[in-house]
Amino acid sequence: MKHDIGQTGLPDRPPPVASEIFGNRLQLAEHFAHLLADTGVSHGLIGPREAPRLWDRHLLNCGVVESVLPHRTRVVDVGSGAGLPGIVLAIARPDLDVVLVEPMLRRTTWLEKAAAELSLGNVQVLRGRAQDFWGKLRAPVVTARAVARIGDLAAWCLPLLEGDGRLMALKGASAAQELAEDEVAVRRAGGTQTQLIVLGEDVLPEPTRLVEIRIGHTPVRPTVSAQQTGKSSGRRATTRKPDESRRRSPNPRRGSTEPGSRGR
Repeated sequence: MKHDIGQTGLPDRPPPVASEIFGNRLQLAEHFAHLLADTGVSHGLIGPREAPRLWDRHLLNCGVVESVLPHRTRVVDVGSGAGLPGIVLAIARPDLDVVLVEPMLRRTTWLEKAAAELSLGNVQVLRGRAQDFWGKLRAPVVTARAVARIGDLAAWCLPLLEGDGRLMALKGASAAQELAEDEVAVRRAGGTQTQLIVLGEDVLPEPTRLVEIRIGHTPVRPTVSAQQTGKSSGRRATTRKPDESRRRSPNPRRGSTEPGSRGR
């Protein structure tokens, strides 16, 4: 999928499928794309070579995940970095309550400014690691993208879930292999069901692979090894919540579950 490239490195206009994902919030998504291509690059949140492919590789890759999220739910985005997928989901779905968890001050400062400039009243920024919020923060859904292997993510993130919650990890082409290799670690961390969901096969150049890990009715406790990792010094959390934004119902998108996915 090729588009004319502007001075910022971004295409002059987003791909046609972007309007299907973002609907009447497309202009806001374009604003975010320009922030990423500008200060996102200058602040080191994304590489300068990413600008020409921001839409296909990042914004749309994250945006299709909104189709599998329930209405009016809370989402904790761990290791949010440049707001991928957290801010993208907050744009696509103003009915969501999105909490961005990020340990680096440089990144949380940028995220706060970006959320304020976009007037995203459904976004909150917390500085720290997932382990810093065990027992303090829980949500039905936790997301993560390009943070760690699935086994490590499960150990860090499953304790942030409410009962019957699910961790959704955005992964690359080797997602199925990684899930198979880390299955034991996922079960040890408290995961009860796993599956690989493929989204956007019919509309994206490269589909989004989403590893979903569910827990049981009772919230899980951190494993001993995860607790030992979490004993290292943490960081204080800082928050910011801009003005309230409009809300709308989600617009479902098509996805599929790969044959190799499994659940117990």
